[in-house]
Amino acid sequence: MSRKYDGRRFKELVLYLVAKGEDDPTLGAVKLNKLLYYADRRAYLELGRSISGARYIHLDEGPAPAALVPARRELIDEGGVEPEVRWYVSHPQERLKAKRDPDISMFTGAEMRIVDEVIRDLRDMNAVDVSRLSHREWGWRLTSPGEDIPERTAWLSPEPLTVAQVEAGRQLWSEWLVARPEV
Repeated sequence: MSRKYDGRRFKELVLYLVAKGEDDPTLGAVKLNKLLYYADRRAYLELGRSISGARYIHLDEGPAPAALVPARRELIDEGGVEPEVRWYVSHPQERLKAKRDPDISMFTGAEMRIVDEVIRDLRDMNAVDVSRLSHREWGWRLTSPGEDIPERTAWLSPEPLTVAQVEAGRQLWSEWLVARPEV
């Protein structure tokens, strides 16, 4: 069951990530894209729907939400964020700076837990690291530049299955066959 895209919800998620990453020197535009992608992907796997409902497209640097550029513009126009450029290593980095607190009341506890876990998991990665990580994702690998990355590709793991996952899959398949004897 997919979530319908909600621009307000998406903007508040962006604002939350920007606010939480204020002290993260690696949180530029590329990493922000990947935080959004991995939060939505993990929510789809755990909750059956993404957090934002955003469409993700294949870009050279990895998956990116199609809605980010217009949402960024709206957040700037509304005064929720301001763009800034900081030097990171040896080059300028485009960033957003939160100018207000995000409204997280529209998110469930499970959704916020997932977002915070993704922030923690990617904390020590820079743009190159998260891009390389996202290039291992089957959704990105199976699409071409500019194409939508189907949400259901989240189920395709870049990692081999564990013995426990194989057993769980066999168990589910057995239960499904018993419930549907006509198959």
